Amino acid sequence: MKVRRLPYPTLALALMSAGPLSALAQDSHSHLSTAPANELSPDQKSRASALLSKVREATERFQNVEVAKASGYELLFGCVSGDSAGAMGLHYVNLTILNSTNQSGVMEVDHPQIVIYEPTADGQLRLTGADYLVYAAPWDKLHPGDPPQLMGQAFHLFDAPNRFGLPAFYTLHAWAWKDNPNGAFVNWHPNVSCEQFTGRP
Repeated sequence: MKVRRLPYPTLALALMSAGPLSALAQDSHSHLSTAPANELSPDQKSRASALLSKVREATERFQNVEVAKASGYELLFGCVSGDSAGAMGLHYVNLTILNSTNQSGVMEVDHPQIVIYEPTADGQLRLTGADYLVYAAPWDKLHPGDPPQLMGQAFHLFDAPNRFGLPAFYTLHAWAWKDNPNGAFVNWHPNVSCEQFTGRP
């Protein structure tokens, strides 16, 4: 069984106006570093809690990965793991939503571009959160000087050039289904592992 890994030219064609979405992997898939929950102000805690609640509402039906796949999400990059900071897990990407976001410049919490899973010991996949992603060039053209955010949570700009040759993009993980002791919107989850990944999408 083989994970679908689209080569750079093929994926670039698939995204067309959105630009290439190559392997969002290892230390180069950076996100906003958010302080642990106990260091947030009451207002920040309230906004973070509200956003996570909305993300859970939007993704609850994807607890079963087959539902996500039937809704247009597909595994593109295998299991993303870090050297020492844990992992991000499996990124199921909806290219239709990604393209739509890049064209419209509208970021909607109800329509995440990516849903994230971790492989479990029994061979199943556990939903851990969502990843919101939009390319910087089309976003900035429509929103000059106004980077994306969801309910007060700012996205992180991953600039170019980078080791993958990707265009700059904004991205935000939301660990809505598995508490992250390092913060709900950081890049890596210390308690997520790719050890049980079998290569099966």
